[in-house]
Amino acid sequence: MQPIIDHIQITVKNLKRAEEFYDKLMPLLGFDLSRKSKGRVHNHDFDVIEYTHDNLIIGFNSPREKFKHEEVHRRKPGSLHHLAFKASSKAEIDRLYPQIKDTGAQIVEPPSYYPQHGESYYALFFKDSEGIKLELVFDEIDS
Repeated sequence: MQPIIDHIQITVKNLKRAEEFYDKLMPLLGFDLSRKSKGRVHNHDFDVIEYTHDNLIIGFNSPREKFKHEEVHRRKPGSLHHLAFKASSKAEIDRLYPQIKDTGAQIVEPPSYYPQHGESYYALFFKDSEGIKLELVFDEIDS
């Protein structure tokens, strides 16, 4: 088996707000909005929006009613700490930076080298409309 991720499902507090944000972000990351789908999983009582790319599907789910007011915190057990997308170059991150700011993303750390992650680790850290931490990363060693 190859360790390839097929899909990721992330529960958000407000699915409508998340959809508005990700409709702006996902095309910047190479997703075609014409491949976006929406549906309802009746057995488990949630709505889902999925963004499909040949390499990966990312889905966002509505929360269960009893959890909808809970704080999103990446350090809770079982939570997504952050999701990192691999950029093709440092220049690509620099080019996308102003466009990501225009999505309404909260910039956590601007594009820079982050040597604590590796001597040639270049990244942009930001949060989505739900407070979920995301990253664009390019590491010259991996290239």
